Amino acid sequence: MKLTTALMGAAASIALVPMAYADGHVGERGRDGQLNIIYWQAPSILNPYLSGGTKDLESASMIIEPLGRYDETGALVAYLAEEIPTVANGGVAEDLTSITWKLKKDLVWSDGTPVTSEDVRFTAEYCMHPEGGCAQLSKFEGVQSVEVIDDLTVKVTFDSPKPNPYGPFMGGQSPIIQAAQFADCLGAKAPECTDANFGPIGTGPFVVTDFRTNDVIQMEANPNFREEGKPAFATVTFKGGGDATAAGRAVLETGEFDYAWNLQLAPDVISSMAEAGVGTPVSAFGTLVERIEMNMTNPSPDLPEGERSTAAHPHPFLSDEAVRRAMSMAIDRELLVEVGYGQAGRPTCNLVPGPEIYASDNTECLTQDIDGAKALLDGAGWVDSNGDGVREKDGVELRVLYQTSTNAVRQDFQALIKEWWGEIGIDTELRNIDASVFFGGDPGSPDTFQKFYADVEMYANNFDGTDPQAYLSAYTCDKAPRPETQWQGENINRFCDPEYDALVAELGATADIEARGEIARKLNDMLTKDSMTIVPLVDRGRVSAHANSLGGVILNTWDSELWNVADWYRIGE
Repeated sequence: MKLTTALMGAAASIALVPMAYADGHVGERGRDGQLNIIYWQAPSILNPYLSGGTKDLESASMIIEPLGRYDETGALVAYLAEEIPTVANGGVAEDLTSITWKLKKDLVWSDGTPVTSEDVRFTAEYCMHPEGGCAQLSKFEGVQSVEVIDDLTVKVTFDSPKPNPYGPFMGGQSPIIQAAQFADCLGAKAPECTDANFGPIGTGPFVVTDFRTNDVIQMEANPNFREEGKPAFATVTFKGGGDATAAGRAVLETGEFDYAWNLQLAPDVISSMAEAGVGTPVSAFGTLVERIEMNMTNPSPDLPEGERSTAAHPHPFLSDEAVRRAMSMAIDRELLVEVGYGQAGRPTCNLVPGPEIYASDNTECLTQDIDGAKALLDGAGWVDSNGDGVREKDGVELRVLYQTSTNAVRQDFQALIKEWWGEIGIDTELRNIDASVFFGGDPGSPDTFQKFYADVEMYANNFDGTDPQAYLSAYTCDKAPRPETQWQGENINRFCDPEYDALVAELGATADIEARGEIARKLNDMLTKDSMTIVPLVDRGRVSAHANSLGGVILNTWDSELWNVADWYRIGE
């Protein structure tokens, strides 16, 4: 079996070293002083394997790095690796059952010790540990073994041919961690290693000097960073918290900060801020989809702790497909886009909106149908028998707890959706949670999106690179968060279908690009169109902003936004 022509072409055209962006002058590391970054969702941990929150993944990407990344076009770029392995260069086996990575020579961690293939092997062991609850486990789908060949060479063997072998160690979601630092942090011990999780030793351009969870990170230039003269900034303040409006103003109006992430604001608000002339908004579409996840398990507080939102107890009414489908039919996605995103959003029925070959032609949800939703619920036996405006069946009422993170656009969405659901006889209680907590990975918190102590919840995330295999693999049965995985896992709504799992396995073994597209579209439709366990709302363009005095910024929707922070510099200094 061979790599497809498309995959071979992409692999053959990749750059073999990180792209550099000239700043017009050459100088010493740290020459441009202080860099100020603001994420209104504050980081709560700096270990991507213990959190699926974007704010945690991206802040950590300044410190720890993968073997390869995706650039702003989605192309594969070598970082810690000498080159991206391919069939052509001998790095990927002819039968596609293994991939061999070679580290760059003379790489050192920020503490000055050598980076070796043992660190790569250990990273896989750490994430694949059955008691670890790794938040990025789908990256290691089908991995049979990770073998150290020599100090700079590591071989990943799969249990079947993998036409897309770039899951482990590729992209900001799968960085290499230091074996020595995390040696005593395997399995259930992983969340207990506070020093390592809050201050990982890395190979990236910066090192942590102080971390205050859900608040601020202080960093300084890594003295052992492999590229001479980089980073240009000596120190970084990475501020978290607040809201998107304050973050936008801090860059676009006051100039207090140099970079603001994820300006989830109405388009007229961003335009008004930009008129101050201090900063510049930047935007691009990728695979970021705002959606509602339907909890397939019972989150009732009447259940014993440890049994809530687990497979032991199916949801009392969301287990009925008719209810989920009616809730989707009641939503006016066009209006949501108009209210929340303008030209930076597109209504969608898909969890995977692109690239085009992977995007389903599913458009059924784009037309709001209140009357159809009512009729569907009537036909399923959900009726308002006592005239209180709320439908019920067999003593179970349609009363929904709808949670999301605190954000003006999301609260606008909640208000509209509550109104629409009320029109079809579903009572909705709204709840919003501080984003730093909601997207955090604290297994002791009842408020994380992974624990899902609500009936439905709304958020957005995306996959790195241009292939959705790992992203779709997240919804296999084994990846549901539960107590024995420290409440980590990517299958947020606890969907479980053996047919889906089998199709994921088929995708992993399929080489032909057209066939891969067909399978991915089927998987997308199983989650959305067919079962409605995920209700997509908006294909969101990524909107951030940088100071006019900050050079080298290239918005990347296929990896961490901070993917090339080592190349940032101060203009005119």
